[in-house]
Amino acid sequence: MDVCVKPLCYELLAEVGEGSYGKVYKAREAGGKQRLLAVKKFIIRGEASETGIPADMIREVALLRKMKHFNHPNIVQLLDASAVAVGSSLDLTLVLEYIDQDLSTYLSKVPASGLSCDCIKDVMGQLLQGLDFLHTNLVLHRDLKPENILVSSRGEVKIADFGLARIYTFNIALTPGVVTLWYRAPEVLLNSVYMSSVDMWSAGCIFAELLLLRPLFQGYTEAQQLQKIFEVIGLPREEDWPKDSPILYSVSWGKEGSCTKLLHNLGPNEHNLLSVSRSVCLFVITSRQRLHVKPGVMR
Repeated sequence: MDVCVKPLCYELLAEVGEGSYGKVYKAREAGGKQRLLAVKKFIIRGEASETGIPADMIREVALLRKMKHFNHPNIVQLLDASAVAVGSSLDLTLVLEYIDQDLSTYLSKVPASGLSCDCIKDVMGQLLQGLDFLHTNLVLHRDLKPENILVSSRGEVKIADFGLARIYTFNIALTPGVVTLWYRAPEVLLNSVYMSSVDMWSAGCIFAELLLLRPLFQGYTEAQQLQKIFEVIGLPREEDWPKDSPILYSVSWGKEGSCTKLLHNLGPNEHNLLSVSRSVCLFVITSRQRLHVKPGVMR
């Protein structure tokens, strides 16, 4: 099936994914370049199409278009976007550069002996360069996880899926229910204020997963997730706990104070890097109480 979306013409090759709004296809560009493409097709049907394109889709396209001009090597590149009315439905199509696999798939292929230190350094270096670019441009990703990090066959690492991303401005009201649970920072779980530290926490969880070949914190409720986190990083003092948090403080969740060792068999450099995300997030939790910061209206 040939599809032409100006200025790109391409042929759909195979369906490679499906989400709540639509599907993702592998495609090949027509003409001279013949490069592989990822085509995300969103179909907004019936009454939903009358209210227009959902805000998260608009946000994703706007952010990708903004970042396209910088062509950062660690951010997936948007090549084209179009919205077409088809009867009572609205079809939104995003055309992006094609990357072979995500980090979750990449890790599933790693032998039991694990990744080499050089490989882990390379993946984390590229991931942190991408995050530095986003945060420098006041963009919070807010859903960083292995499924949203792409790894090419050449070892290129690219951050993708900006459906939950936001431009950060002073005193912004930020949504509490962001970031997949296993990679969600304590201040988000506690319904506290947050900043770019939420992405750094997720990056720390991903770093640990590169070392362990499994997620570090695997909770199935917000309270259980917090307990697993505090068992490893130490429990804040009760006076530092956000007073308006829907989750009550519990001494059973872990010992107060930070742990001297987050993971066994880590060298000093790896331990220091992993500790950064922990320290930043605990600072956000405790400083909020000291500064008496009140939560805004959540969107």
